[in-house]
Amino acid sequence: MMRPRAARRAAEHRLVWQAASLLLAYPDSEHRTRLELVAQLCAHLPREQADPLLRVAAELGLLTEVAAAQQFTETFDLRRRATLLLTYWTDGDTRNRGTAMLAFAEAYRGAGVEPPSGEVADHLPVVLEFAATVDPVAGAALLTAYRRAIHAIGLALSEEDSRYAPVLAAVIATLPPATEQDLGWARRLVDAGPAAESVGLAPFTLTVPPRRGAHDREPAVAKGLR
Repeated sequence: MMRPRAARRAAEHRLVWQAASLLLAYPDSEHRTRLELVAQLCAHLPREQADPLLRVAAELGLLTEVAAAQQFTETFDLRRRATLLLTYWTDGDTRNRGTAMLAFAEAYRGAGVEPPSGEVADHLPVVLEFAATVDPVAGAALLTAYRRAIHAIGLALSEEDSRYAPVLAAVIATLPPATEQDLGWARRLVDAGPAAESVGLAPFTLTVPPRRGAHDREPAVAKGLR
C-alpha cells in the first residue's frame, strides 16, 4: 500500500499532468473552458506548483482565440525545434518512428483504451492526458522514457522565453532527475534539431478537449485528493 506522502505526491503529479495537457492543447472553441479547468485543478496543488501553471493560464486567457491559436501554431507546429511529438525527437520522421510510436499505442491498449482517433499517439498533451486520467503508472513510464525529449522541448521554449516554458518545467519536475548525459543529449538536439525528415510530417492540431460535461463538475483527478 502506498504511503500517504507518496500517494499525495502521485496525485499531485496527475494534477500537473492534466493541467499541462490542457495548457498545451491547441486553442479552439473550448479554449476558455480548458483554462477554467486548469484553475480548478491548480486549487488542489501546493502554491509552488500551482502558481506557474496559473500564470500561463492567465496569460493565455488575455489572448483572443485567434491570437492564441496563431501563437500556438508558430511555437509548436511551424518549427521542428519545439515540436511536441516525442518520437520525432528520437527518430525524426523516419520508418523507425513508426516502431517507436507503436509503443505508445500498445501502452494505451494495455490500459484498456484505444489510441486517440485523429490524434498522434506520441503527442505530449495526449501522453499527459493518458497519464493523468487513464493509467498513471504506464503514463509515467512513457514520460520517463522520453524525458530527454521533454527536456529538449523545455530548453527550446526557455531559450525563446516562451510563455509555455513553465508548463514544460512543471512536467519535468514530476519526472526522475535528469542525468548530465540526458541534459547533454537535450542540448545537442535543441542545437541541431530532431533527426532529418525522410517521409514528411503531416500537419495536425491537437485539442485534448474536456470530456462531455467536464466543465460542470469537479475534475476527476482532483477528487482523489480529498
